[in-house]
Amino acid sequence: MMMMMRVHRGAASMAIAAWILIALMCIWCVESKYMVYNTTSKIVPGKLNVHLVPHTHDDVGWLKTVDQYYVGSNNSIQGACVQNVLDSIVPALLADKNRKFIYVEQAFFQRWWRDQSEIVQETVKKLISSGQLELINGGMVMHDEAAPHYVDMIDQTTLGHRFIKQEFNVTPRIGWQIDPFGHSAVQAYLLSAEVGFDSLFFARIDYQDRAKRKGEKSLEVVWRGSKSLGSSTQIFAGAFPEHYDPPNNFNYEVNDDSPIVQDNMELFDYNVPERVNEFVAAALSQANVTRTNHVMWTMGTDFKYQYAHTWFRQMDKFIHYVNQDGRVNALYSTPSIYTDAKYATNEAWPLKTDDYFPYADRIDAYWTGYFTSRPGLKGYVRTMSGYYLAARQLEFFKGRSKVGPNTDYLADALAIAQHHDAVSGTSKQHVANDYAKRLSIGYEEAAKVVEASLASITRSSSKTNRGSPVTKFQQCLLLNISYCPPSEVDLSNGKKLVVVVYNPLGWKREDVIRIPVIDENVIVKDSGGKEIESQILPLKNASLSIRNYYSMAYLGKFPSVTPKYWLAFSASAPPLGFNTYFISKGKRPVVAAFSEYRSEEKQNDVFEVGPGNLKLVYSANKGKLIRYTNSRTKVKENVGQSYSFYVGAFNKNQSSGAYIFRPNGTFSTKSDGQAPFAVYRGPVLDEIHQRINSWIYQITRVYKGKEHAEVEFIVGPIPTKDGNGKEVVTQITSHMKTNKTFYTDSSGRDFIERIRDYRKDWNLQVNQPVAGNYYPINLGMYIKDDSNELSILVDRSVGGSSIKEGQLELMLHRRLLHDDARGVGEALNETVCVQKKCSGLTVVGKYYLRIDPLGKAAKWRRSFGQEIYSPFLLAFTEQEGDGWTNSHVSTFSAMEPSYALPDNVAMITLQA
Repeated sequence: MMMMMRVHRGAASMAIAAWILIALMCIWCVESKYMVYNTTSKIVPGKLNVHLVPHTHDDVGWLKTVDQYYVGSNNSIQGACVQNVLDSIVPALLADKNRKFIYVEQAFFQRWWRDQSEIVQETVKKLISSGQLELINGGMVMHDEAAPHYVDMIDQTTLGHRFIKQEFNVTPRIGWQIDPFGHSAVQAYLLSAEVGFDSLFFARIDYQDRAKRKGEKSLEVVWRGSKSLGSSTQIFAGAFPEHYDPPNNFNYEVNDDSPIVQDNMELFDYNVPERVNEFVAAALSQANVTRTNHVMWTMGTDFKYQYAHTWFRQMDKFIHYVNQDGRVNALYSTPSIYTDAKYATNEAWPLKTDDYFPYADRIDAYWTGYFTSRPGLKGYVRTMSGYYLAARQLEFFKGRSKVGPNTDYLADALAIAQHHDAVSGTSKQHVANDYAKRLSIGYEEAAKVVEASLASITRSSSKTNRGSPVTKFQQCLLLNISYCPPSEVDLSNGKKLVVVVYNPLGWKREDVIRIPVIDENVIVKDSGGKEIESQILPLKNASLSIRNYYSMAYLGKFPSVTPKYWLAFSASAPPLGFNTYFISKGKRPVVAAFSEYRSEEKQNDVFEVGPGNLKLVYSANKGKLIRYTNSRTKVKENVGQSYSFYVGAFNKNQSSGAYIFRPNGTFSTKSDGQAPFAVYRGPVLDEIHQRINSWIYQITRVYKGKEHAEVEFIVGPIPTKDGNGKEVVTQITSHMKTNKTFYTDSSGRDFIERIRDYRKDWNLQVNQPVAGNYYPINLGMYIKDDSNELSILVDRSVGGSSIKEGQLELMLHRRLLHDDARGVGEALNETVCVQKKCSGLTVVGKYYLRIDPLGKAAKWRRSFGQEIYSPFLLAFTEQEGDGWTNSHVSTFSAMEPSYALPDNVAMITLQA
């Protein structure tokens, strides 16, 4: 009996198993019908075409560093891994030849590409060739459009496009600037139209502008960014109706909560009709704000497609069922396909001029704070940019080394630094540190190139024995904080300091060089042995304290010597060439004059400074600038200069932070009453030293051969013990009647007219009269009246405005205590730590002031702006006796002696 039971149970088990197998086979048969989706849809004339554009937006650093984003580490901050995205996309595209995907950030793509096998690389090449995978925008990063200089925008774009051309023999067609916080005119005409793009797309425009454009169906326009170049550089441009993610309820990353298309009728929650209706409704809603019968859905957002199948599975279903429904036509698409479709309609598009600055995403939320955020990083990027330009030239002259040091690392670091969360100052602090670290490594490598190139060029083959040692040059990256060990040497016993002055510009130039020295009894001679005019100035405590603190912070050690003086002398150099100067011990013919004033003294006299045509007139009693005069141009203008700060708002609705500038009151800086007003005069320049208060120090310089004033500011640490963050500004005030009008540059090139409390494209509702009138300043800004133009040029990107009639205002530094709720999750509170003691960041920078007769200032703004961007490159070495000229080339130019570039032509790239 027991045996019989076992047999019967065994037979029963077999029967159940067979039944289950048959049932599963039937289910599989049913399921297989649902897995075949028709995704072959193309554009259908006469029907609303919904272009589904699968994409990911991968920040090259923001909350995590670029390396962390790539490999997917540090996920406690953000779960993002770009490797996963790119690994996942390839098989997803191979699964259906109709699927498409676009990718942007070459900084990530090129890393991934180098990690792939030849089989995968060949597969990707086929996907690109077929149009399934399209590389658009094509730069190493999606660069910011407010803080970068146009040369950096060109360089980082070139770096990406060159790789794409070499590897795939294609050129990107589309500009895809979807996340930068406002958009520059230079981006439209130079980095889009003149790059060869057919269109440019972006997401962030002012909320008031967007609302008006949606009502007028003018989100898509023909953008004519250059007033001077006109229609020859216009481009089709489109702002998205909302953001760069899909319409609401159509997100399909793993764990997204959008309803899927549940099309298995054997299961509960079948919802195909409901989902199709929602799709059609969203498409019609977008069509109501878009011209023609084509709309684009950006199917993706930040770091999406880490498991691409979750997206494509749903899009396959939507295309299949929506097209079966027939009310609209859905298709896999790319911005290139979408652009071609728009062109084919022959629609008349609205014309857009100027730019899309400033940007606010809602009331009281102007993204104008980041124009100045992290001014130290902004200054570092600009310094390295100019250095890279010169280093590439010298690398070209010597010949590029395939195995030795080269400029590639600096090129890559600078490209990454142009990302819209890098130079913008809107990343987390540890990410900002990573950007700076990459620049530092790049500089060290490029410095070796510069020093080796100069050693090679200066070496005279006709005069030098082949066995003589190669000259070892040194440079001074930290000269801005008065630290230059090569110049701080003892020149006794006949030793000479050799200074090679290289000019990376295409025309001859002359400028004043200032270097720290330990002895005031030194003289300067040119390459012909003639002593030239020079001047000794004191190295004041304000500069020495920064030198000591920040050299320790940067280098981990205090300076071994303490120089007491600045040596200043005028140097010249030929185009794309150098001259050599020699500093040695010697008796000085002229002693600079010194005067000291205290503003609390009852003095009625005024005094003027300036050894040349330009004179600045000060009130000794008030301790302030009161007048600007130029004896050559006959300009006489009453001007003043002051500092103040805005208290950063802390508000539950909107605080001031890394992105947002929201002031809560303006306060003038108050003098601590302890500082003298010091003036140093000499044959090369006059200097005016002013301690504004305990955390602002200023040095104004007027040079003999220049007709502008140089203002060096030392701001910080900004005090916060009162619980308030502060945003520090300086104002230049005149009596000029400017009619609310001022002019700011676009990415270092064209100047654009701005009118306070006014927008050309819509009727501005003013809710932030200060922040809403701020614009990005890369090169400079100016005002004018019927007689004169007052110009300011800057040494890095900052924010600026004209808040009052006849006044220009620059924001120099920001230190804030609250986050502005735009994603970075940190207050903009930069500190520098030395030996476990931390203090707020101190910023050293410069701006330049000039007043010209009306119509005469443009040449100075353009030519001197180029000199600010590309300063002299200085290299130092030591020499015993007078043997240098017998064994070395003392002057060099890559151009014919009789030739220089015209004033309106700048040398941007000379590269091996």
